[in-house]
Amino acid sequence: MNRQDRVASPCVSICALDEQDVCIGCHRTGDEILRWTQMSNDEKREVLVKVAQREQAVSL
Repeated sequence: MNRQDRVASPCVSICALDEQDVCIGCHRTGDEILRWTQMSNDEKREVLVKVAQREQAVSL
């Protein structure tokens, strides 16, 4: 797999988990952060959908 095919991490270098175990920077759970490098691209895309939903919920 070449570099262009990889799904980029949503990390923004603001690493702090809230009381729901969700990072306030990238909106991934602690488990999603830990497992990111072992996930397939499909799994990463699924996480990114959840990240977008979490981010939208916070901004409401």
